[in-house]
Amino acid sequence: MIDPIDSLAFSIHANPGIYAVLVGSGISRSAKIPTGWDITLELVRKLAVISGEDCGDDPEGWYRTKFSKEPDYSELLDGLAKTPAARQQLLKTYWEPTPEEREEGAKSPTAAHRAIANLVHKGFIRVIVTTNFDRLLETALADVGITPTILSTADEIHGALPLIHTNCTIVKVHGDYLDTRIKNTPDELSTYSAEFNTILDRIFDEFGLIVCGWSADWDVALRAAITRAPSRRYAMYWAARGVPGTAAQELIAHRQAIQLPITGADQFFSTVTQKVESLEEFLRPYPLSTEMAVASLKRFMSEHKFRIQHEDLIVSEVERVEQNIGQEKFPTHGRLPIDTQSLTQRVRAYEGHMASLTAMAVQAGYWAEPQHYPSWTKTIARLSTVHRQSGGTVTLLDFQKYPASLLLYCLGIAAVEAGKLDFIRELCETAIAREHHEDKIAVQLLPSGCLLEYPDDARDLEGIGRIFAPLGNWIYQTCRPLFSRLIPNDTRFMYVFDKLEILLALSFGKNSDRDPSRHWIPPGPFGYRHSNRTKILGEIENSLANKKETSPFVTASLFGENEEACRKQIELFKAFVQKLNWN
Repeated sequence: MIDPIDSLAFSIHANPGIYAVLVGSGISRSAKIPTGWDITLELVRKLAVISGEDCGDDPEGWYRTKFSKEPDYSELLDGLAKTPAARQQLLKTYWEPTPEEREEGAKSPTAAHRAIANLVHKGFIRVIVTTNFDRLLETALADVGITPTILSTADEIHGALPLIHTNCTIVKVHGDYLDTRIKNTPDELSTYSAEFNTILDRIFDEFGLIVCGWSADWDVALRAAITRAPSRRYAMYWAARGVPGTAAQELIAHRQAIQLPITGADQFFSTVTQKVESLEEFLRPYPLSTEMAVASLKRFMSEHKFRIQHEDLIVSEVERVEQNIGQEKFPTHGRLPIDTQSLTQRVRAYEGHMASLTAMAVQAGYWAEPQHYPSWTKTIARLSTVHRQSGGTVTLLDFQKYPASLLLYCLGIAAVEAGKLDFIRELCETAIAREHHEDKIAVQLLPSGCLLEYPDDARDLEGIGRIFAPLGNWIYQTCRPLFSRLIPNDTRFMYVFDKLEILLALSFGKNSDRDPSRHWIPPGPFGYRHSNRTKILGEIENSLANKKETSPFVTASLFGENEEACRKQIELFKAFVQKLNWN
C-alpha cells in the first residue's frame, strides 16, 4: 500500500500552489511556545495562587474541584482579562522570548516552520491559514527571502490582492499577538466577520488542505467554514499525533480527509518537504550550462543526504565528456598534420568539452570533504584511459590524457588554496590502469612535466614559443581565468600554482623507484620562478621544523611518511633543480 505521506508529496509536487496549509498551536510546540492547553493550565496555577491555594501537580483537578467543571482556555481568559487589550498584554509573554530563551533558541522558527517556508519558496505552497498569534512563520519566510501578505483583520482583507497574485498569503484567523483584537473567548471564536468568512470559503473551496497541529476543539467558526465548503476537487490531509479528538474526527469524516499519523509537526513537514524535493530533483533535466552544473554540485556537496545525486552529477558529466573526446572526433592515426593550428584546435576543443567539469572541479577542490574524494579520483582514472588508442602519432596519443591532467590541476590548485593536502595525496596516488603498459598512479602520468613523451612538442601550441616547461605554462594560462573568483590576485594564483607543481614533484619523487643518484622529478615553471620556489620550500621546511611529526605535510603522507622522509625528498628536489638549465 502506498504511504499516504508519499501520496501527499506527489500531489504537492504535481500541483504547485494548489494546497493550502492549516496549522495550529501544535506546530510551535518544539519552539517552546505553549499550546492553548499549556496556557490554560498555567492560568489555573496563577488563579490558584491569587486565591491563596495550592493546586500542586494537578491544576486540572484543582479547577474541577473548585468550580465543578473542566478548565476552559477561552473561559479563563474571559474571566481573568475582560477586554481584548488586557488579554493581549496577559498573553504577550507566552510568545516573546526572554534574553535567556533567545540565547537558547527557544521561541524561534522550528523545523516545521522552515520546511513550510521552503515549500513556499519553491512555489509549492501559497496559502497558509493559522490559528496561532505568533510570528514564527513570518520569520521563517523572511529567512528565505519571502515577504508574505498577512491578513489578520477585516480591514486587511478588504485591501488585499487576490490570493492568486501573491507569493504567499498568511490568514491569521485569530489575529496577531501584537494586535489587541486577537480572538480568544468563546464568543470571539464562535463567529467570524463577513470578510473572514468570505476568504475562508474561497480557500476551502478552491484549495486542497493540509492540516497539522490543530485540534479543532475550540474553534467553532473555523470548523463551520470547513464544514460548509462544497468542493471536494482536491484532497484534505489531516496530520495528527495519536487519535484526533471528536471535533476533528467529525471534520475528517465530513470531508473524507486522509489521516496521517505523525510523531510531530517537525518530522511531518520535514519529511514531506524532503520527498517533494526528491521528486523535483528526479525530474530536473540534466544541467544545460556550466553555471547550473556548478550550482547543482554545490548543493549536493552541502549535505550528506545528496551523496547519490553528487555521484550521479559527476558521472553524467564525465559520460558527456567521453562522448565528445572519443577517437571518432579526435583520431590519433593516419596522415594528420601536427602543426600549431591543428594541435591548438585539438587542445582547445578538449578544454571546451571539459568546461563544466573543470568549473565543478574548482569548487570541489576547495570545498570537498573526504567522502567526496572518491568521486573525483575515479573521474581522473576514467579520463586517463578514455578511448585510449594504441596506435598513432605519439604526440596525439599523449594528449589524449590532457583532459585528465587539466582536471588534476583544477582540483589540485583549489585544494592547495584550501589547505587540503590529504585530497592532493588522494589525487596523486589515483591508480591508472593501462592496457598495454604497466599500471601507474596519476602523479606519474599527469603532471605537465610527465604528460608528453617529448615535452618540447607542447611548444607547437599557439602563443607558447620556445619557453621552458611549455605545457606547464599552457596549463597555467588555461587555469588562470577559471580561478578568477576563488583566487582573484594574479601573484597569489602564480604562487598557488607553483606550490601545486612542487608538491606534485615531491610526490612523484616519493613514488619513484629510481636510484637517488638518478633522481628525476617533473619540471615546471617553478624552475625559473626562483622567488616562489624559495618561499614554498621555506614554508614546507618551517612547518617540518616547528611541528615535526604533526606537520600537515607529514600527516598527509603526500611525499613522506615522517619528518625524515619528507626532508629527504626536499633535499633530492633541491639537488635535481640545481642540475638543470632553467633558462
